Amino acid sequence: MLYMIMGLVEPGSHERRAKARPDHLKRLTALQNEGRLVIAGPLPAVDSPDPGPAGYTGGLIVAEFPSLSAATAWAQEDPYIQADVYRDIVVKPFVQALP
Repeated sequence: MLYMIMGLVEPGSHERRAKARPDHLKRLTALQNEGRLVIAGPLPAVDSPDPGPAGYTGGLIVAEFPSLSAATAWAQEDPYIQADVYRDIVVKPFVQALP
């Protein structure tokens, strides 16, 4: 089943995010290589694909996991959690209606 994982960014975590980003992307690439990643990306703090100094308010991942508990466990191991970039995460089942 698909699950939506949304991480909410801790204000002032820009430097920690930059340090943890390569490891964060490595995990997403592994999901992609396994054919389990539907979509992933950051949530800009302003209405722009490049928010500049405004930064990001979070990130969104939609991927396939065997269960809600497996998706939650995977999310808890994210480098952004470990580096205190995300102050909170939300994991919910997701049904893709389109496309």
